[in-house]
Amino acid sequence: MNTRLEDRTTAAANGTDASGTDTTGTAASGTDANGTGTAAAGTGGTEAVIGSARERIDSLDERIIALMQERMSVSESIQRARMASGGRRVALSREMEIISRYSEALGRPGTTVAMTLLELCRGQV
Repeated sequence: MNTRLEDRTTAAANGTDASGTDTTGTAASGTDANGTGTAAAGTGGTEAVIGSARERIDSLDERIIALMQERMSVSESIQRARMASGGRRVALSREMEIISRYSEALGRPGTTVAMTLLELCRGQV
């Protein structure tokens, strides 16, 4: 796993972002000894944090989908060029490089992500 991903993973496990800022909402909502929200602090702050974070996730998902669609288009042009010159549509050695890159960056689930992405990008040529 790369260092940046490890830093983010460690920070998330500790309830902070990469800069060390509290992401648990405990400062805004307060917690009791059991780690549950206190009634005095209310849940409005927590709901606002969750709502804002969900909006950010939706925005990120839109960007990820747009990038995947762009990647699919680029991949299609490569496949067409390869086939026009008498080659095969898919280059397995290149696919293995991509799977390795995702696996190194994201760990074991990265392999699944890469394989799914490659499947999408093979498309119908």
